[in-house]
Amino acid sequence: MEVEFKHTKTYRYEIINPSPSPKIVIYVLHGYGQLAKFFIRKFQYLSKDIMIVAPEGMHRFYLRASSGRVGASWMTKEARESDITDNINWLNELDKQISEQYSISKRILIGFSQGGATAARWETLGTVSFDEMVLWACVFPPDLELNAEASRVNRPYFVIGREDEFYTPEQQDALIAYYEKRGYNCIRYHGKHDIESKTLNEIVRQIN
Repeated sequence: MEVEFKHTKTYRYEIINPSPSPKIVIYVLHGYGQLAKFFIRKFQYLSKDIMIVAPEGMHRFYLRASSGRVGASWMTKEARESDITDNINWLNELDKQISEQYSISKRILIGFSQGGATAARWETLGTVSFDEMVLWACVFPPDLELNAEASRVNRPYFVIGREDEFYTPEQQDALIAYYEKRGYNCIRYHGKHDIESKTLNEIVRQIN
């Protein structure tokens, strides 16, 4: 017989550009097997006026065998409903703490790969109102398919590299058609499964 109970857990996140009075914050959610302290470096060349906050998935593990490099994951298929709820709750609390420390007037959400699904869930089911959202190289989470409430962001983005090693050209075409149907602004660049700096800078320039 499986039994669950709730208890506190320590979460962590990385932050860059914490100026005394930032007005814009970009939350960046990493992909499977990444750590926030490395993932956030992909955003270090954005304007210093923008504060970057990178939460870390709550499940850390060794990437190979039982030692060496460590990565993090947002969830797996096991106990996924509980993990979805826990992720949304702690991300809501993170924004609450950020809001208490800084007078933020604009919130942007970027989710990469596995972090894209978590980002979509947070934006749809969470308590935070985001001004912009970018889902990067990810499948839209199927558990939101039947959710009556569409994205609260006016014109979200979907981004994917033409040489993304995890999606064939046919799969990319299908993803783009799907996201366009949901009202996303879709961008396909020449690059692999990664945050491409030129595309990132152009999107941030557009939405700011």
